[in-house]
Amino acid sequence: MNIENSGLSNSFKQLSIRYDESHEVLWTCFNQKNMIPCFNHDLIKELTQHQLEVQNTGGVLFDGEKAHQIKYSVAASVTPNVFNLGGHLAMIRELAINRHREALLHYATKGIDVLANKLSRFNAPIINISLVQGLALGAGLEATLASDVVIAERKSVFGFPEILFNMFPGMGGYSLVARKAGVKIADEMILKGKQYNAEQAFEMGLVDVLVEDGEGEKAVYNWIEKNRRFSNGYLAAQKAKNHINPITNDELMDITRLWVDVALKLSDREYSIMDRFIYSQEKQYLTAPVANNVVPLRQSA
Repeated sequence: MNIENSGLSNSFKQLSIRYDESHEVLWTCFNQKNMIPCFNHDLIKELTQHQLEVQNTGGVLFDGEKAHQIKYSVAASVTPNVFNLGGHLAMIRELAINRHREALLHYATKGIDVLANKLSRFNAPIINISLVQGLALGAGLEATLASDVVIAERKSVFGFPEILFNMFPGMGGYSLVARKAGVKIADEMILKGKQYNAEQAFEMGLVDVLVEDGEGEKAVYNWIEKNRRFSNGYLAAQKAKNHINPITNDELMDITRLWVDVALKLSDREYSIMDRFIYSQEKQYLTAPVANNVVPLRQSA
């Protein structure tokens, strides 16, 4: 069906949107050509608009008089070997070093809003799925874990590198990992700053479905077909889990304010370490492919 006739935009610069009627699935893909595949201001703005449009549909698209249900929303990326590298480090560094607290908090708050919208499933009866086919670091991992189901190809790599320049993931990382895999694993991931391959992430409970490279999209459809009969019960169970152990906006905002405080306390040495990550984001992400679980220094907050 024609997305633009349904009330959803498809003229974004950093997102590609498509709806597959056969499986009632809406694909939202990062499409950041010729730019750093990270959460920059414009991407957050586009995600916010897209989420609002999905919310306004109530999970139903209309093509003329015909209604199409959105039962599944899949987040993915068309950037080779990258889901998302995380926060826009160069901008974060500039704001922090120049003491622009309000601008830094504004950026972080907008990111929290996107995360919260996803956690609420856009206030519609939609199951969220993340398909990871490469690097999911920092805020990219936070975005991944905000889904109900995480499907990953073996080449995928996960991690929170922020501690390496004396910060921590401030937009939901601890909350999401602790609820999905436990506090001990959250501590290990966040305080050690290590990268984990997809098999390790699967064993830790962060990845729900592990598949071979190149099989990710097929795995999404296989999961939908396998669980289609139980979709209402599955969605209800996910909502019940959220009620029992909710991630509230107050929790996210309190942690985000702490993240801003920490950013404003960075030293020259820590900015120097951050510069390595910035260089990595800007210069290496297109030229150094992921292979054999050996990953170049391309990490992000």
